[in-house]
Amino acid sequence: MGKYQLDSKGKTSVTKYHEKNTPEKNDKKQYLQDMREKFLKNKQNKAK
Repeated sequence: MGKYQLDSKGKTSVTKYHEKNTPEKNDKKQYLQDMREKFLKNKQNKAK
């Protein structure tokens, strides 16, 4: 094994740590969808 390689226990603990401390990636898709809806509403209001 290399100097910094982890066994299966170490790998699971690292993945659990990163799952807890990373923001959700789905929020970006939801944010873009919300922004698109707002843009379309504003565009319709300006057209009237």
